[in-house]
Amino acid sequence: MNFFQKLGLGLKKTSQNLSQGISDIFNKESLSEDVITDLEELLYTADVGVKATTEIIEKFTAKKFDKHSDITAIKQELLKDITDIIKPSEQEFVIDKRKKPYIILMVGVNGAGKTTTIGKLGKKLKESGYKVSFIAADTFRAAAVEQLAEWGKRNDIRVFSGAQGCDSAGLCYDGLKEAEKQGDDIVFIDTAGRLQNKKGLMEELQKIVRVIKKVSPDAPHKTLISIDATTGQNGLDQVKTFKELVDVNGVVITKLDGSSKGGILIAVAAETGIPVYFVGIGEKESDMDTFNAEDFAKGLLDL
Repeated sequence: MNFFQKLGLGLKKTSQNLSQGISDIFNKESLSEDVITDLEELLYTADVGVKATTEIIEKFTAKKFDKHSDITAIKQELLKDITDIIKPSEQEFVIDKRKKPYIILMVGVNGAGKTTTIGKLGKKLKESGYKVSFIAADTFRAAAVEQLAEWGKRNDIRVFSGAQGCDSAGLCYDGLKEAEKQGDDIVFIDTAGRLQNKKGLMEELQKIVRVIKKVSPDAPHKTLISIDATTGQNGLDQVKTFKELVDVNGVVITKLDGSSKGGILIAVAAETGIPVYFVGIGEKESDMDTFNAEDFAKGLLDL
């Protein structure tokens, strides 16, 4: 099974709701105001978000459909509209080899899949020939350090960590100096995500960024946020919040397989314009791949 097929299965909860909902809606007489309202509500239910839903509805109402219209043809039109919205967020994840080590800062709330994402991406990049290391900067959660250590052990990737509760910024500095010494090509930094203490989190993240810049003035070279698809609109709020704290310039969406709210990716793309580099549909290492707009839209609409 290729990743597109897996993605279709991963989006099953969302696509079943959308697909059945579209079929039910367009069994009505014509493209009436009620039908459009029902379609709008269906898109909201899938967490497509206000901006993207408005755009889709505006384009859709300009087209002529009635009770004789084929459901597949209707879905094809929606496919085009959704793909148009999310296509700009489909961008290649590029490592600039001139910047060594290439520093990737991973942010997001606890439980959003940050550590697992680092493990999976680290493995992919190592298999591509890069020398990779991890810094366990979520020093308040022993479980996060242990999880990252397990990923490192499994894939023979060095993990730099310190005592529980130690200063995370200082740890990052020492870890990056060690990465320079070891000649690492890429370093992932795992961070804490305690949004309930936004002020403390902001100060900690900004301190980490300042320290990173002391080692490499133009770093972090990528700041990725991991969001859990099952949280729906909360995921969009998290992207916006972390964007205020640090310069988030890439998104990874995890746990699409457990969600009926897969439309959140559309909302993130429409309302933030930040590239969505990777999507995750399970726990296995092969269950994360690069984001492809058309494949995602097809999976969403069960096409």
